[in-house]
Amino acid sequence: MKRYWAVIETPFQAMAAWVDDKDNLLRFHLRAEGAQTMDRAAIHDPARLAEVQRQVTDYANGSRRDFDLPLAPQGPAFEMRVWQALRDIPFGATTSYGAVAKTIGQPGAARAVGAANNANPIGLIIPCHRVIGADGQLVGYGGGLALKRKLLEHEARVCGRRFDLFG
Repeated sequence: MKRYWAVIETPFQAMAAWVDDKDNLLRFHLRAEGAQTMDRAAIHDPARLAEVQRQVTDYANGSRRDFDLPLAPQGPAFEMRVWQALRDIPFGATTSYGAVAKTIGQPGAARAVGAANNANPIGLIIPCHRVIGADGQLVGYGGGLALKRKLLEHEARVCGRRFDLFG
């Protein structure tokens, strides 16, 4: 299976994405630095990732709230369940790790949900930025807490409401 990658430009920061030869999104990295060395077998082909770029641009300019890309994340069953639950968090809303654990039927697994969130290979598209600490604090994000805040502020603005971590 061939893989392709490109830098995805956003007003938030440069990111990077990888697709397979069927255009399934395999990985979306929240930082572009080092992307060319993350998968040396992948072919740099921005045209191949034009749809990913278009949808991320639409998200950034406020005209898209949900991504419609074929996703192919790889991970253990527990992580896959968490990532599916993340996809169900509405645009502009936040939730806690504990709430996600309850959603997947494992109310005592908040820390494991945090670990699965951290392992999310398709950041932004699988919206792990919408998960915050139970105390309302911004915690853990692969792109950094400043990016997490920017994304949440952006979504609140698009929704026409004041930025509130438990919005």
